[in-house]
Amino acid sequence: MHRRQLNTLQWVLILSALPIRSVFAADSDNHCRVLPPPKVLQKLEQTTNTQTDPQAPNSEDDAQAPIQVSAEKSDAVLGDYAEFNGNVRFNQGNRHISADNARVDQQSERLDASGNLIFADKMFTITAESLTAEVATNEATLSQASYWLNGKQIHGDAEQLQVTAESDLILNGTNFTTCPPESQSWLLEAQKIEIDSSEAWGKIWGAKLRLWDVPVFYMPYMTIPVSDQRKSGFLFPSLSTSTTNGVEVALPYYWNISPQFDATITPHVMTNRGLFLKTEFRYLAGEDQRGQINIEYLPDDRKLATKPDRYLYHFNHSGKINEDWRVLASFTDVSDNNYFNDLKSDVSRSTDNQLMRVGEVSYFQPNWNVSAKVQDIKVLGENEVPHQVMPQLTYTYNQPALGYGTDFEFYSEMTNFAHRDSGMNTATRLHFEPTVRLPYQTPSGSLIGEVKLMQTFYEQNDPMRQLNESVSRTIPQVRIHGKMNLERDTTWFEAPYRQTLEPQMQYLYVGYQDQSGIGLYDTGLLYDDYYGLFRDRRFSGLDRIADANQITLGVTSRWFDEANVEAGKISLGQIQYLRNSRVSLTNEVQDQSVSSSALAAEFDFRLVNDWYWSSAVQYNTTFRSVARGQTSLDFRPHTNKLFQLNYRYVPDIADEVDISQAGVRAAWPIREDLHFVGNFYYDMRLKRAVETYAGFQYESCCWAIRLAYRHYLKTNYEDPNLPPISPRETFESGIYLNFVIKGLGGSGPLGISDMLDEGLFNYRRPLYLKN
Repeated sequence: MHRRQLNTLQWVLILSALPIRSVFAADSDNHCRVLPPPKVLQKLEQTTNTQTDPQAPNSEDDAQAPIQVSAEKSDAVLGDYAEFNGNVRFNQGNRHISADNARVDQQSERLDASGNLIFADKMFTITAESLTAEVATNEATLSQASYWLNGKQIHGDAEQLQVTAESDLILNGTNFTTCPPESQSWLLEAQKIEIDSSEAWGKIWGAKLRLWDVPVFYMPYMTIPVSDQRKSGFLFPSLSTSTTNGVEVALPYYWNISPQFDATITPHVMTNRGLFLKTEFRYLAGEDQRGQINIEYLPDDRKLATKPDRYLYHFNHSGKINEDWRVLASFTDVSDNNYFNDLKSDVSRSTDNQLMRVGEVSYFQPNWNVSAKVQDIKVLGENEVPHQVMPQLTYTYNQPALGYGTDFEFYSEMTNFAHRDSGMNTATRLHFEPTVRLPYQTPSGSLIGEVKLMQTFYEQNDPMRQLNESVSRTIPQVRIHGKMNLERDTTWFEAPYRQTLEPQMQYLYVGYQDQSGIGLYDTGLLYDDYYGLFRDRRFSGLDRIADANQITLGVTSRWFDEANVEAGKISLGQIQYLRNSRVSLTNEVQDQSVSSSALAAEFDFRLVNDWYWSSAVQYNTTFRSVARGQTSLDFRPHTNKLFQLNYRYVPDIADEVDISQAGVRAAWPIREDLHFVGNFYYDMRLKRAVETYAGFQYESCCWAIRLAYRHYLKTNYEDPNLPPISPRETFESGIYLNFVIKGLGGSGPLGISDMLDEGLFNYRRPLYLKN
């Protein structure tokens, strides 16, 4: 065997400039990767004399690495030519060429290779009948080529594959797919593909898409992105049908305006309503600020008798001006209260009924920050209109380790509350809240003492003259919170565990002051779960500060297995009132017979194998009744395998209405490429189903399809902006179809997780309780 180093042959490897790697952006799991035939891999292994992964990083620059040439026979005339025959191999770093015959003509600076030709580097592998390379122009041509992108699904054939002097790529009589060779569900054929490496986009002439070898689409000319850069073009359409909207077809168009701007324009046709046009515009303002504008418009809604125009506009901006300044702005408005209930918006869900409008600028320093904010909330379907914050100025100062182990914190705000209704009360509130905290922490426990003084001033304008014009409120607060961390080794059903015992106690004193002369501007009752028992306030906002003289007792116990994974947890807690609070939202007289809060309990256990049980209950020990409760039983043997039973109960949630609902949810693979997701929720009080969902998803390595059915209870609001619909649908049913071809502009595989989030009750939050 003849072997020698020929540095003059470095140019034969100019194929490394081929930009094929970036033509398609499809990636996949290992089991979906399409590899060259075994005989090609075997020959490559012999060529490299190693089993190195073609994607493995090279320890040195390929362009500077020495070239090694080997062959069974060689004949060379110095300065004229060199011929190699029999198992010819060229190696340079991660680049490899294998052929039966090769000739290097040094006079014309040309390389010819043929016979079982293989070219490979860490980006791709190519087989061809012959290779011709011109060193003077850095051009190369391969005939009857087949190519594979290493680590990707993309592969295809080309009658001729050319590399130009500018490293552009031209494929004639070519095709590509992401499907395995034995099952090519789709194939894109083209007369010619031209890839401009400098512009990072390509041109395709005579494109023909075949599905299961049946031509379904032809485009004389089209362009495609050839890198991760964005490219304008149509995205995959969606198809659905529902009882209220009829047949729905949406065809999004993505417009890559510039590196800082893009837009998605989606014509959405509904046979029962008309053309629904949705536009989303995104922008970047430098490296640290970004925003989004959404405009949605449905003219002459045919579903409604008067055919009103329905619309949405949304603006969102966030980021930082520099290291110290932050900005935030968001504004959303809709034409009517039932906009989200009737139309599928890109901004919000039908279960959302609050539109936030906020603008905020903040300045941060290591120990202090200041911010200015304006805020308005539009509540859909409610007659009561919240107050506007116009504006709010806040200043916060923190000084840890002030002295003698104490920490100091100071919070202050000045807020002006306005209202769109001139008949409503308005106010300006000034609040100061200094806090001194003395923490003591060890691995076995902690003890925190806290003293706080809350000073608030109000200037109020009440047209009804029911509130005080000026209010000065001074309330002291003392809080002591202690916790211990104990643990021991134990056994549970004959298995070893580490059990912890975490008792905690809090004493809270808050002074009393009559606050009936203060209006409600931003205050509501907070929900008390186990952790809420240890808060220092009952209400959000500052319009009501509840007096307190109480002790909270709680304990948590956890069990950890030998792998230090939590196998179970129990938490129990209750507030004991030394003196009942006299402050309420409505200024009504509080029930002084109640000496304790509801007993809050939470349970989480891994029962056996992959069975899990969790529950949360608030039990009123005075009246011996359940204040609210929820429980779920899960079977989760795998990421995409789930079976869940759940139940929730909330008495008197509104106008003496009780919630008593049971549900079942499942996600299960019927086989490796076919999954089912479904849920069913039933209202046990009204004796009717609340929601039914069933979806099937098939996903192969190169395409995916989802077919789903949904029947659900609609939210219908009273709406002064729209004429009444009689009767308005109580339930809506729909069938939905999604289809993705991977590697051809699709958004990637359809996920099981988003199917679990379909509908009114999201998985892992199906029993979330909030007034």
